[in-house]
Amino acid sequence: MKNPQLFEGIGILRELSVTEFFLFFLYLLLIFIGKWIAQAVLKRIVRHDGYQERIYPVLEDILNWVAFYGSIMLFLFYFGQEEWLTTPFYETEGVDVSILLIVVAIMIVTFSSRVVKAFNSFVMPYVYGQFDVEMGMSYTINRLIYYAVMFLAIAVSFTLVGLDLRAVGIVFSVLGIGIGFGVRNIAANFVSGIIILFERPMEVGEMVEIDKKIGRITKIKLRSTIVETNKDGTLVVPNQYFIEQIVKNRSGAKLFARVVVSVEYGCDTELVSELLVQAAEREITKVAGVPDEKPDAQFIDFRNSSMDFQVEARVLNVEMKDRLESRIRHGIAALFVEHGIRLASLPGERTE
Repeated sequence: MKNPQLFEGIGILRELSVTEFFLFFLYLLLIFIGKWIAQAVLKRIVRHDGYQERIYPVLEDILNWVAFYGSIMLFLFYFGQEEWLTTPFYETEGVDVSILLIVVAIMIVTFSSRVVKAFNSFVMPYVYGQFDVEMGMSYTINRLIYYAVMFLAIAVSFTLVGLDLRAVGIVFSVLGIGIGFGVRNIAANFVSGIIILFERPMEVGEMVEIDKKIGRITKIKLRSTIVETNKDGTLVVPNQYFIEQIVKNRSGAKLFARVVVSVEYGCDTELVSELLVQAAEREITKVAGVPDEKPDAQFIDFRNSSMDFQVEARVLNVEMKDRLESRIRHGIAALFVEHGIRLASLPGERTE
């Protein structure tokens, strides 16, 4: 059976004239033209580089806000007396939902999101600077402030449109049963994100190693964590991984450029170690910024058809590590050829 209320709402929309819609979109276009003119004027006024970086983005955000919410206010004022705007299109158990209420609810949520983001971007950094709050802690505080404000905004919006929060709670409880059976991983990642934000086993800005890939954490979200690597691009890691797996935090540890080689049995092991150190010392001078520390060579393992050696040198970051490892391999190859050291025909597996 067809729903008469739905077709009643469509009939109300049909009462609007073409002229009314044309004038509305004309006024809307004037708002955005005014915003574009104001942006062009600001670019000419704010010429200093420092002001361009700090002040202009703030003013541009304000203009965008004015244009966006000005458009919504124009909509409300222009059609405020129209019956179709305030006529409920859905009515059940005392809940009357109209287009006006939905628009106001959306305004509350979007405005709250913009305000809290601006607050975290322009106000909180000053507070963190005054109290010497580290980057990881400041990121956690910002995320918690954002989630708290958005939760309140959504709750107010639900109440405004007549939704009983207790009924919403029942709906989420029913969804929770479905989550328990079909969407467990999403729920687990969500809970893991909360745990990471509060316990802070790793923080934004720290270096971590995941599946032999080293990268820097750039963002911790409720479902996943973003890790930027030098060679493997961006890693989107489910938060549950950090809770259940062993993750190496490289921020507090020294970082080394490490090269492993496998040589044939019968080679002079002492000579191999000396050549590895010699190659590393030569190549360190060719890479800028490498700490002035003596490299170390070790005889690390016997294998069925090879002997494994390792040389490592201290570096400061992942980029330096990659460059120095490449240079050391070049140096080792040249010295091994010069001294008749033969690599094993079946190289052993790389040892970490």
